[in-house]
Amino acid sequence: MTNLTGKTAFITGAGIGIGRAAALLFAERGARVIIADVDTNNGGETEALIRDAGGDALFIPTDVSDEASVQQALDLTMARHGRLDILYNNAGGSSSRDGKVTDVSIDEFWRTMRVDLFGTFLCCRLAIPHMIADGGGAIVNTTSTVALRGIANTDAYTCAKGGVLALTQSMAVNYADDNIRVNAIAPGGIRTERVLKKLEAVPHLAQGKSGHLLGLGTSRDPAAAALFLASDDAAYITGIVLAVDGGWTTVGPAI
Repeated sequence: MTNLTGKTAFITGAGIGIGRAAALLFAERGARVIIADVDTNNGGETEALIRDAGGDALFIPTDVSDEASVQQALDLTMARHGRLDILYNNAGGSSSRDGKVTDVSIDEFWRTMRVDLFGTFLCCRLAIPHMIADGGGAIVNTTSTVALRGIANTDAYTCAKGGVLALTQSMAVNYADDNIRVNAIAPGGIRTERVLKKLEAVPHLAQGKSGHLLGLGTSRDPAAAALFLASDDAAYITGIVLAVDGGWTTVGPAI
């Protein structure tokens, strides 16, 4: 069984969905979990769920697109635990306001880029020095299957997640000598509240459900993949993008 005992994990977007599932799973496997989320209600609820189960968790309100907010969260993490072993950049997501390059608003484009791409960049930028000082660590970024295979009307999100994919591979090269592994997961159709609402709001996306050979996944599916990549079980793995998509990118129909 994958074990994270003694490790400190900083998980962004851990208030709900995949992030919450990861926070619960990481804590279950022994990690001291920092819940970094902009939503105070959901973040506090995730903390309570972990504590009620006997785990070690701290919720820190965090806006991943704001440097001062991320820095404060990491400072509090170091003050509490004295080290940082795992960074899981999960915060982000698309919205029904996305669309084709010629249709999507400039405001929506930059909103997506600030959270999904810049947020990942910023958390890595500020967390990596702590990892280097501690002798290494593991970073797991969240890209998406849209970065691996084009779909309609999601150009802002595709742009951001493609950037996360490229950044993951670049950082894997840059920080290997510092004993920092950098990998990414690419979730497909996961039955989160946000995704289910989007499937209802954007009819053409619904047909993509049939392309997932194993059906739509649960939040625990990508969380389990992130757990593996963050753990010592993946000690010889860096620079990869692991699709957690029920087979969609390999054999599913285009949307």
